[in-house]
Amino acid sequence: MPLAALGKRIVILGPSNAGKSTLVVAIANRLDIPVFHLDQFRHLPNTDWQVRPDDEFAALHDAAILGESWVMEGNYSRLMPQRFARATGGILVTSNHWLRFGRYLKRTLINRKDRAGHLEGTKDSIKWSMIEWVLIKTRNSHVKYGRVLRESGLPAIECHTAKALNDLYEAWDLPVPH
Repeated sequence: MPLAALGKRIVILGPSNAGKSTLVVAIANRLDIPVFHLDQFRHLPNTDWQVRPDDEFAALHDAAILGESWVMEGNYSRLMPQRFARATGGILVTSNHWLRFGRYLKRTLINRKDRAGHLEGTKDSIKWSMIEWVLIKTRNSHVKYGRVLRESGLPAIECHTAKALNDLYEAWDLPVPH
């Protein structure tokens, strides 16, 4: 499916460290549209990932989806109905949980401040809760997100392996992440 078939309001779903943030930036740059990382709405900058109050998070989300064009990554199931009502296309990105765990370790140990989706003023660190999240709690979340995406009726693409995601970058002539 060509990128244009997804329209100008694209949702990207998937578990942590699957590659959503990097893909959303590449697509936003290709289409010259705004990019939104839901984790940046959910958490307060300059904190150790402190959660923003629910009403403030929902207000930021709802204001962003009113835009004429955007590409937005993140899940937050509670806010999916209004996001999908505005979206024109969707992408599910997932991969093996061990690969995602390796990416988590790399992102926390290298700690690049220019990493896509990085929370401003925050130094990523290894947390047991996040290890449990990546290896156990979200291990099969792609099943739920895939179902949500298919039931939305939107034009959609599912990438279930790192190879499938790399193929998507190549097919859409997106800059390959480093």
